[in-house]
Amino acid sequence: MTMRSRSFLRALRRRADVAQIALALPPGSEEQLVQQLQHHGHEVSVLCSSADELIAAFEGGHVGPALVAASPLFLDSRVLAQADSCGVRMLALTRRDADRHYAEALGLLETAPMDAPWAHLEAVLLGRAEAPAQSEAPEAALGEVIAVWGPAGSPGRTTLAIAIASELAALGHSVALCDVDTYSGSVAPALGLLDEAPGFAAACRLAGAGGLTRAELERIAERYTSRHGSFRVLTGIGRPDRWPELSADRVSTTIRECRSWVDYTVIDTGASLESDEEISSDLFAPRRNAATRAALADADLVIAVGSADPVGLSRFLRAYVDLVELLGSRQPTVVMNRIRAGSIGLNPTAQVRQSLWRFAGIDDPVLVPHDLAALDAAVLGGTTLLDVAAKSAARVAIRALVTERIVRQPVASAGATSARTG
Repeated sequence: MTMRSRSFLRALRRRADVAQIALALPPGSEEQLVQQLQHHGHEVSVLCSSADELIAAFEGGHVGPALVAASPLFLDSRVLAQADSCGVRMLALTRRDADRHYAEALGLLETAPMDAPWAHLEAVLLGRAEAPAQSEAPEAALGEVIAVWGPAGSPGRTTLAIAIASELAALGHSVALCDVDTYSGSVAPALGLLDEAPGFAAACRLAGAGGLTRAELERIAERYTSRHGSFRVLTGIGRPDRWPELSADRVSTTIRECRSWVDYTVIDTGASLESDEEISSDLFAPRRNAATRAALADADLVIAVGSADPVGLSRFLRAYVDLVELLGSRQPTVVMNRIRAGSIGLNPTAQVRQSLWRFAGIDDPVLVPHDLAALDAAVLGGTTLLDVAAKSAARVAIRALVTERIVRQPVASAGATSARTG
């Protein structure tokens, strides 16, 4: 703790002293807290409406505590870095578990409910807050698992999985992106991350030894961070010969642990759905496609993506039959990627819809327009579509997929980066 932080804590303990407090909260949330602070003899010296304003306040010499909404609109890695350099004590105020996960992901572990009384906030700032009794603590809700599958031929599985993870994070959810492709894991290079120590394989090894915990997941996961939010990444295997490490049991155990770790786990799967037992003489041999089949079986939502051109549609429709058979009564959400007139003809949207309905009975697909320039920029920069081209037609379509078909409840967060980051 810095000297400035110690000075502030001493000032709070001497209740006769007036604490100069900075607030960075959404409109409507600060009024009650301001009244409480004034009632206890403290002053709000700075009232900020964004992370940039809060950083400016720190640079301007504010050294009192800062109470900040756990939202990317008010709190990000830049704010924490500036607070640390200036010795400012910070407390993240949350409305729900996703907000707390977001603050903790940034490294700010001191959190409190947005509507908590000042006495509780003060106790947290002073390190005196008691943890709730175990019997009173609500049971944590398990996160959801989304598996992104597509046939062979690069229909855009990895691109879509990354885009979905970034959109969920931007809405304020804690997210883990897992590369479970045993043929050509490509999440790490697509995001410019190191993949010398594959995170998902490491998680599977720990799962096989009974040692996989949330703490271990935090340790082995890499983090993708941007101004829109961050998410964890369990990178895929860098060499195809490592596929035996991803057995069905290990994959299922890892996915189960991820449910208690984050709000959403997004899985980039392999293409092949072939059951290896049919081509193996050893019934106890490891199965290369087991990881994909296990991920699809364990997922709450399966997104099937295909490329909207004659070859891509043909590949998708043939493989879709196997996917439906594997999922049983569950219905996948179909996404057709790269919608463009150049490969389909006039009115490509109508033609793709008609083909899907005629040959597979698919009546409500999500159609993602082709935006080569934006996608090339994302690959070149090792970043997400959201970060490089937020107004891209492809990004807008994926955003609608996430908000309308994946997220079941709106995020009550800061003035709404809208729908926020995580």
